[in-house]
Amino acid sequence: MKVLVTGAAGFIGSNLVHFLAQERPDWQITALDLLTYAGNLKNLSSVLDSKRVSFVKLDIADDKAMRRLFEEGKFDLVFHLAAESHVDRSIMSSFEFVRTNVLGTQVLLDAARAHGVGRFVHISTDEVYGSLGPTGAFVETTPLDPTSPYAASKAASDLMVLAACKTHNFNASVTRCTNNYGPFHFPEKLIPLFITNAMEGKKLPLYGDGMNVRSWLYVTDHCDALLRVAEKGTAGEVYNIGGSEDAELPNREVTFAILDMLGKSRDLIQPVGDRPAHDRRYAIDHSKITRDLGWTPRTPFKVGLEQTVTWYLENRSWWEEIKSGAYLSYYEKNYANRG
Repeated sequence: MKVLVTGAAGFIGSNLVHFLAQERPDWQITALDLLTYAGNLKNLSSVLDSKRVSFVKLDIADDKAMRRLFEEGKFDLVFHLAAESHVDRSIMSSFEFVRTNVLGTQVLLDAARAHGVGRFVHISTDEVYGSLGPTGAFVETTPLDPTSPYAASKAASDLMVLAACKTHNFNASVTRCTNNYGPFHFPEKLIPLFITNAMEGKKLPLYGDGMNVRSWLYVTDHCDALLRVAEKGTAGEVYNIGGSEDAELPNREVTFAILDMLGKSRDLIQPVGDRPAHDRRYAIDHSKITRDLGWTPRTPFKVGLEQTVTWYLENRSWWEEIKSGAYLSYYEKNYANRG
């Protein structure tokens, strides 16, 4: 089996490459990434020593480059994770989100169809559904109602994939997952940012009243779900991937848990002005993938968070190198006017 993973040097992508290398040792994996700010080749260093995993630095929106890659690679399966994914950055400027998430996805679809790819898994997000009230959960048929440029670009890419299934009988599925956490998570998202800030004794900038609710899923559980969709999923179907009941928590409670695990004072919490159109609650109903493919989340939130905190404690050089330079400039710009 020849497999392409796009966005392979990012958070979920690199974890997926590690997972596939372990679970499917006979697969030949091509890891693709443009290595923009959130892509880090060090995330793949241990598996790139293997003859089964190779790396290419390419832009998925470059049509000629993608067609060459697909012609040479003769891929059987594509996991498409490459995306601009940070809501705050999309609010600042949305151009790259449209270019990468929408145009890039269509370029991949065209190349995959032209070169006979047998299976295509498009990894999306629950944010395409918008915001929930205090009860209920998103199902696969929930109308799309994105509230940020990021979410809108992902919704558009989802529809392009599903259109390819209907128009061209293309063998693709879409997955929409809740918030992930775990190793290699770029420290602009809540959990890795708050872990690393707390380790440095810095303030933790908590949006609004801290009561925005998210459902959390340990990244390895997500990778397991993606493999099941690739091998057992149905063309043209959407599969929601969600966390367990114990993992649906307000951001404030997650913040408390991080500080408690690190033995840090809650005085480090710094409430900041909320971001525009901040979705109040996400919750995923994952009964379809459980019923059809036999997948359920296996890692309790407390266990997964402890493993994540331990990873950041043991890999300080990894995130210290990131939290400098261009990232520091973004961080200061994003939070400067929210006090």
